[in-house]
Amino acid sequence: MQPIRPQQSDTDIELKMLMEAIYLKYSYDFRDYTGASQKRRVLHAMREMGCDTISQLQSRVLHEPAGFSELLQYLTIPVTEMFRDPTYFAALREHVMPVLSTYPSLKIWVAGCSTGEEVYSLAILLKEEGLLERSIIYATDINPQSLEKAKKGVFPLENMRAYTENYQAAGGRRAFSDYYTAAYNAALFDRSLAENVTFADHSLATDAVFAETQLISCRNVMIYFKKKLQERALGLFHESLCHRGFLGLGSKESIDFSAYGPLFEPVVKRERLFRKL
Repeated sequence: MQPIRPQQSDTDIELKMLMEAIYLKYSYDFRDYTGASQKRRVLHAMREMGCDTISQLQSRVLHEPAGFSELLQYLTIPVTEMFRDPTYFAALREHVMPVLSTYPSLKIWVAGCSTGEEVYSLAILLKEEGLLERSIIYATDINPQSLEKAKKGVFPLENMRAYTENYQAAGGRRAFSDYYTAAYNAALFDRSLAENVTFADHSLATDAVFAETQLISCRNVMIYFKKKLQERALGLFHESLCHRGFLGLGSKESIDFSAYGPLFEPVVKRERLFRKL
């Protein structure tokens, strides 16, 4: 006797068809992203883009590349800030930077860099530890528009107060305003912070490892992945990291129940900071 499958709603069926269509047409793979968050974002995009159904949205995405580009902004909504979770950066400063200082050169990967706040935060930390000049930072994301924003290093001036508080709580050693110039309600960050940063399009769902690294920071990205995709991402990180390299995850992410869990040891577990065995 065949097991009875739970009946899926029309919306869930349309959602799966949309993600399959995006993968086949544009090679962007959202098929293993968590359903609830994905559905919420697609329904919001559907309303904002003037579509009555997901099927109508799919037709627009398939026949209008600009429509896909617009939808991509909803599927990859950035939720970030500079020195987000300051205790994470404090832990990097105390436990990771002294080890990284023993390497003659460094390669660091910020996976899912979004609009760049994490990248510039890390660059400031490396600068204060005297490591920025011998570091190459790979900042990757699947959203070309986010990468363009990250390259510019311009952020709303109204955010600087909160960013300053985060920076100070993370153990910052200077006045945060030393790192940017204020003009026209925007903060332009010092270009020297991004001189050794390579911004690149990279998908944790479809792409391979591209460099050996000493530190990978991928925070608040895998919470949107299903188990299968989480395992793929962790596999990429494990392959990319050198022996005894460091991995930093987001505050709601863990490797405890992953096949890769035994291959890492916690450095500061409450900050989701691990080291490859």
